[in-house]
Amino acid sequence: MDIEYEKKYHEVETGNWWFVSRRKYLLDLLKDAPRDSKIIDIGCSSGIFLKDLERLGFKTENLFGVDISEKAIQNCKKNGIQNAHVMDAQNITLSEEFDIIIASDCLEHLQDDLKAINNWKSLLKTGGMMYVFVPAFRSLWSYHDEVNRHFRRYTKNELKTKLTNAKLTILKASYWNFSLFLPVYFFRKMSVFFPQSKKEKGQIVGNKYANALLLQLVLVENKLLRYINFPFGVSTFCIVKKEF
Repeated sequence: MDIEYEKKYHEVETGNWWFVSRRKYLLDLLKDAPRDSKIIDIGCSSGIFLKDLERLGFKTENLFGVDISEKAIQNCKKNGIQNAHVMDAQNITLSEEFDIIIASDCLEHLQDDLKAINNWKSLLKTGGMMYVFVPAFRSLWSYHDEVNRHFRRYTKNELKTKLTNAKLTILKASYWNFSLFLPVYFFRKMSVFFPQSKKEKGQIVGNKYANALLLQLVLVENKLLRYINFPFGVSTFCIVKKEF
């Protein structure tokens, strides 16, 4: 990730609509998980999601985070997550096995995503669950991806195929952030003609009213995802289980 963008990222990750709505959806998915579950957040950044899990009643000693950024892991430890490690997500070498793996906007940063998926599977207990979120659709590629040092964006079927090839069972697959797909698509296409828009450094919204509106919009979508799958969106995700 671009150094300046990472600095901005850490400044806003606690309250920005994108990060908050994603964390809330994951927390809703995990609300019934046993509180002694061993959980790892791959690409954990400052450990905000792990702290949310702690507040939900999960045991701190069973919460782990890995990130390639030394600054992110420093922030994790300052936030009270001591099981936080600087590691390449393609080759996590922890000796523990996990009940739950979270990989939210991580896989697209990795040059060898198939190696990463198989590595993650090796960390997962039999019967364990993995939640993988990634950016969707190559047509949305923009400066946002470049500054984040992405290698790719995915369709839902591409992500499903890579996970099923690793012998993981798909429990749910959908797109996420459905309502904003068309606005984001047109904005990114227009940025070709207005290069100065690159200065936005990704989808970080500074206006508090816009932030609040976008948050509420995606929270409504989160509730709908309990019952339906969206046909497209800015992101896509799969929930998978390790059967054997």
